[in-house]
Amino acid sequence: MNTARLASTAKLGQLVRFALVGVVNTGTYYGCYLLLLTRLPYLAAHTIAFCLSMVGSFFMNARFTYRIRPTWRKFLLFPLTNAANFAITTGGVYLLVDVARLSADYAPLIAAAAAIPLTFVISRTIMLRPDNREVPESLVEPVAPATPNA
Repeated sequence: MNTARLASTAKLGQLVRFALVGVVNTGTYYGCYLLLLTRLPYLAAHTIAFCLSMVGSFFMNARFTYRIRPTWRKFLLFPLTNAANFAITTGGVYLLVDVARLSADYAPLIAAAAAIPLTFVISRTIMLRPDNREVPESLVEPVAPATPNA
């Protein structure tokens, strides 16, 4: 199998795993949203549920989708992957509820589906980016070679 085909197969596998994580994450988000909706206005419920599910999404995508070790750096960058998602879903929820007069119960699911393609591209870019935090050699102390016990 040539390199281009292997890369394409890897991307397809990641996309499938990303979609599976998305289903779990959407279920988590939606459950939190509906629970919060009993006490909060829909946009507040959406925002809090979105933030809570983003943490779970980071760990599921790191371990399952991209099969990488989670790092603080990637965790801190991960919200950038969701910035576009948040804008699309928030705008979508608003348009669907206030303009199209759809139920606030179902609007987030439709808006989330619309955000998937862009979210995958951004997520893959950030999660697979090397951490590039090498320490310059001038700051590294040489390690003395181990000597056998006499």
